[in-house]
Amino acid sequence: MEQVQEEMKDLIRAGKEEMRVHVANQVEGIKDHVDGCIGRMEEEVQGVKGKIEEVKTEVQEKMSDLERRLSDLETRPNNFPTNPEFMYSRPTVKPLTFDGQDSV
Repeated sequence: MEQVQEEMKDLIRAGKEEMRVHVANQVEGIKDHVDGCIGRMEEEVQGVKGKIEEVKTEVQEKMSDLERRLSDLETRPNNFPTNPEFMYSRPTVKPLTFDGQDSV
């Protein structure tokens, strides 16, 4: 009877050890998977950062170009004769009339 109990204890210990090893392997597999996901996310972030830098550089170049063009326009002498076609004239305001009476 005592030998049977000892064998049962040995089987239980072996089962526990087998379960511990299995759980440890599962945990290690999950860690590897998570590390892989984190690595892919970091690569994605670096790609997005690179694109942001490209756009930032492009915007800065365009702003510099616009500033230069504006400066050129500001410093260029205005030697063009005034063309009445492009002049803004204020329209005259006519009083409103209702039944022959002017509005006040």
